Amino acid sequence: MKGECIMRDVNKLKENGVNVDKSLELFGDMEMYDATLIDFLEGVDEKLKNLEHCKENADMVNYAIYVHSLKSDARYLGFEKLQDLAYQQEMKSKANDIMFIYDHYDELMEEAHRVIDLVNDYLGKEKEQVEKPDFIIKDKAILVVDDSDMISRFIKKVFNNDYEVYTASDGAEAIKFLEENRDNTKIKAALIDLNMPNVNGFELLDYFIKNQLFIKIPVSIITGVDDKETIEKAFQYGIVDLLTKPFNERDIKRIVEKTINYNI
Repeated sequence: MKGECIMRDVNKLKENGVNVDKSLELFGDMEMYDATLIDFLEGVDEKLKNLEHCKENADMVNYAIYVHSLKSDARYLGFEKLQDLAYQQEMKSKANDIMFIYDHYDELMEEAHRVIDLVNDYLGKEKEQVEKPDFIIKDKAILVVDDSDMISRFIKKVFNNDYEVYTASDGAEAIKFLEENRDNTKIKAALIDLNMPNVNGFELLDYFIKNQLFIKIPVSIITGVDDKETIEKAFQYGIVDLLTKPFNERDIKRIVEKTINYNI
């Protein structure tokens, strides 16, 4: 049974520059959006600490990965200014422009903490009242490979009552997981992003071909890239379907069921 519906003033977010309406194209309703805001608060402090550590050590490779993740969270939750600042930092860190990172780091942190304070104010003490789902052992699973924690958590919420959801933040992590779980017969489908650090989606698809995994695990693509050439290249791998971001709960349910039933 779901907990009692909590009424919050969404205008508090909108009046402070949060594009809630755009976010609802993904999350569908305010209940899912609010729950994801709580997930954001639970993970954002660790991301900011990682950014600080990478900056102090001039580790621009990992800095780019962490700031990309922050950018993705901001994008999905409608924090447009934070998204823009994180995007600038991502591009400059990939270019190894350390001076830009140092010069504009405080600006990024100030906006991140403004957003955190705003979300805390919006949720209030009531955020502790949100029910956590009961742990249930499930006999079927899906693998989600996406560098956005927000997307992975969203998919977990959507399928909480139906499937166990394994997640990997990039292709390298997915390959490691698959190597260690060769005998796992629970995985009925995989959802793979294309644009990821370290090992990207196409490289992961190559791994699937080399190891004949498409026979065991049908694959669909979830991606923010929608150009014709990329889409055509993806379908050459024998994927089931492709879903472009942002998507909603209905979209993700449709593609997962289509993917799972592909080899039946």
